[in-house]
Amino acid sequence: MSDGTAGAIVQAAYEDAGLCAVGSSISANQQARGISRLVDMIQLWGTQGLKLWLEVPTLITLVAGQNAYTLSPTGSVAMVKPLAVLQGTYITSGGVRQPLVPMSRDEFTRLPQYNQNGAINSYMTQKNQTNLTVYFWSTPDATAATGTCEVLVRKAVPNPTIAPDAMAFPPEWYIALRWGLADELTTGQPDSVIQRCQQRAAAYRTALEDFDVEDAATFFQPDQRMQYSGNSFR
Repeated sequence: MSDGTAGAIVQAAYEDAGLCAVGSSISANQQARGISRLVDMIQLWGTQGLKLWLEVPTLITLVAGQNAYTLSPTGSVAMVKPLAVLQGTYITSGGVRQPLVPMSRDEFTRLPQYNQNGAINSYMTQKNQTNLTVYFWSTPDATAATGTCEVLVRKAVPNPTIAPDAMAFPPEWYIALRWGLADELTTGQPDSVIQRCQQRAAAYRTALEDFDVEDAATFFQPDQRMQYSGNSFR
């Protein structure tokens, strides 16, 4: 089994792609090229499927009269920009948890007064280039601001930069990373090598995406809110 470092995965990928003999070390240039391509690949993979280990609950400290909160290294919540907000919960000062309703941008902009102060019941997420902004509705008043909001975010996969860096993936993903990178490296190789890498990369990736699901059963039910009453699902 791979030791899970970027260098070990890149080395194995070069061997699988037929670009390096088994047991021979790749050059420094090959290693740098491999890590660069590995970073591109895992950043894309981080946006696809569930990736349950990337889901992190994050608290937002509320301020009376403020409805927008940025999640970024220099934002209201200091953190690496997350990829998405998956759900939101308002927590009262007494510890009671109240789920929040996610809104689309269209729903939010159609509100008659989106800066109206009051109790929080909904949120809208705006994805920007350098940050992610969460808007709450209603804007928290003095009473609502005594509580906090917890958002479940999907964080980005940390980038490896040097060979000893550990991959931010569970061990079962190492073989998919290895063959996925091998597939990326096969440009110019014989068709037989390209096809072998494509097939194994697809097979391992599919198997792991199918495995990476919630353990609880999933149920669908009509959305009972008036604006979604037309036999719609959410």
